[in-house]
Amino acid sequence: IEDVFTEIIDIFPSEYIHVGGDECPKVRWASCPKCQKRIKQLGIKGDEKHTKEEYLQSFVINHAEKFLNSKGRQIIGWDEILEGGISKSATIMAWRGAKRGIIAAKLGNKVIMTPTHFCYLDFANTSDREKNGEPICGGRNGKRPITLRIAYSFDPYAELNEKERTYIMGVQGNMWTEFVPNFDHVQHMILPRTAAIAEVGWSYGNQNYDDFARRMHLLRKLYDKCGFKYAPYFFNGIE
Repeated sequence: IEDVFTEIIDIFPSEYIHVGGDECPKVRWASCPKCQKRIKQLGIKGDEKHTKEEYLQSFVINHAEKFLNSKGRQIIGWDEILEGGISKSATIMAWRGAKRGIIAAKLGNKVIMTPTHFCYLDFANTSDREKNGEPICGGRNGKRPITLRIAYSFDPYAELNEKERTYIMGVQGNMWTEFVPNFDHVQHMILPRTAAIAEVGWSYGNQNYDDFARRMHLLRKLYDKCGFKYAPYFFNGIE
């Protein structure tokens, strides 16, 4: 891990280094003799909060963070790195729902809100992908649509008091491309929903969907002038 991060540090001057930490199959760690040997060496025990395998991940992430901190860098990780405990200096990307971002903010960690059901732009634009002729997409191939209205409805500060809200660094739209063969398809998936996510992040507290919808027709003229291959559904009255 240190060798890999040393190479990354040599290439990128950024303050933050993303360490991942997501979707790690700890069920395999439970049957891995090397993992179990390391758990025993470290004296790790499971409890009512976390399994011993989750605490092992915490050990690895904390080791990575200490190494990066020693090089003047800070870590960002997906919300799984909360499992087993994490230092206050780690930044959390909440993707498995806003709830984990809320938990992190209440713990005093910086948070980037990017929950699946509002911010994953590889998900379908419409509630009936096949009927509306939308290309293949993620989100169980259209079974979890994120319409423009849904993207705009996201509240990244829900359940947080004024102090806790200061830990929310912002929101992020994610565009995963497993099912996206070309750039035209990328544009179809991200436009116009990036406009909704941007307004949630930049104009929080002043949102008005009806006013936003009116302005989107002006933005469409810019899309057309630039030749962007945006999703047409909202403009055609389809959700």
